[in-house]
Amino acid sequence: MMKSAGHALLSSFTPPYCFAQKNYRRLPSNLVCGISTTKSRKLYSYHQKHQPHSAMVVEQYLPPWFSVAPMMEWTDNHYRTVARLISKHAWLYTEMLAAETIVYQEKNLDRFLAFSPDQHPIVLQIGGSNLENLAKATRLANRYGYDEINLNCGCPSPKVAGHGCFGVSLMLDPKVWPAFLATCFFNHCRTYVCLSMHYFDRLIFARKFVAEAMSVIAANTDAPVSVKCRIGVDDHDSYNELCDFIYKVSSQSPTRHFVIHSRKALLNGISPADNRKIPPLKYEYFYALLRDFPDLRFTINGGITSIDEIRAAQEEGAHGVMVGRAAYHKYEHLASGNVDTAIYGAPPSGVTCRQVLEKYQVYADSVVGIYGNGKPGLRDLVKPLYGLFWGEPGNGVWKRKADSAFHHCKTFKALMEETIMAFPDSVLDSAVVDTSSTTRVDKFADSKNLLPLPYTVKEEEEEELLYA
Repeated sequence: MMKSAGHALLSSFTPPYCFAQKNYRRLPSNLVCGISTTKSRKLYSYHQKHQPHSAMVVEQYLPPWFSVAPMMEWTDNHYRTVARLISKHAWLYTEMLAAETIVYQEKNLDRFLAFSPDQHPIVLQIGGSNLENLAKATRLANRYGYDEINLNCGCPSPKVAGHGCFGVSLMLDPKVWPAFLATCFFNHCRTYVCLSMHYFDRLIFARKFVAEAMSVIAANTDAPVSVKCRIGVDDHDSYNELCDFIYKVSSQSPTRHFVIHSRKALLNGISPADNRKIPPLKYEYFYALLRDFPDLRFTINGGITSIDEIRAAQEEGAHGVMVGRAAYHKYEHLASGNVDTAIYGAPPSGVTCRQVLEKYQVYADSVVGIYGNGKPGLRDLVKPLYGLFWGEPGNGVWKRKADSAFHHCKTFKALMEETIMAFPDSVLDSAVVDTSSTTRVDKFADSKNLLPLPYTVKEEEEEELLYA
């Protein structure tokens, strides 16, 4: 039954991309690093056979009906290796990488960008507010063969949105940037330091920065491009302001896929953790975007913690669903767990915890200390396994034994041999996931009754596009 639901969803990923191409701004030659600018005009469709990359996706990967959100210090190579041992179809995101990191680490790129071919389909998320660095970072990443490049326009962290001048701050209309920067200054974020005066002027007066950034990224990669954003920032949280952002980016760049975190961001000093809890979820904004932008694709994110909720979101029309910490901390509960069967219609794999550990051990012992100075260490490599045994008998004892073993074990194999007896065989030999639930969830049903009024493009927006 779920297979037929999945096949029904496939039709939603064949959107009518028949509209006339917009006149994207011609990019300066220094922003196009050796890749034809015609690539920036390619549309992201799984069924465009004439595009080599898209054709590859059609042959190998199903669409991103389910994806694991990019999470700093969480969705690293180690986590993605474990996740892929459990799910073959979930789309995995990297941690957010600043464009400057990629550019300045050009001679050490494998440490940041390399991944096993088994991790496909995989998306690289980058962040930044400097077009030249975004261009070069994308070009450098292109050789690694990511399946999509995503721009972070949603991170509310003070280091990113404040001092870093990117993340969710890129959603702000340039007209409010002076006030935003003043606020950052008085909050001692020293935002003014990160921008040269030349670039500051460019950011304030170029109203299409994100669209320009997406055009630059698309011009320097063979992969499709996408944007991850919030529904608003501080008091700039109306549905029309969100639509203005989506309209500008989609009409002035090749971007056709948006990942929408259904909360606004608060930049008044609260922590990133509080920004995931305090602002209320407004799923009605997400579903209104589906109505008002039928030629775009939208993935919903925020507050979704179970397979049943994923299916409920899709039944209401979401093209894809992205899950964050629930996918990291509880593999059995969700992540990557029932996804292949419940969402993609694949037969149950029956993979056991013991099998996952045996395969992961081969990976872990091949990379321990590979970067020098003991990096990555055994603690780094064991971290993604905590979610594998979440709530299982023996989990607490195993963690304590592992914490002690970190001090003297030199290999992952040695550590596991010393600690694995904390788990009974019934845990190790059980399937990572159980049979998928069929409970019906109406979490998103009320959103359809709260939809804001339909979006109408402002005259000034149309004129701006005309003269772009």
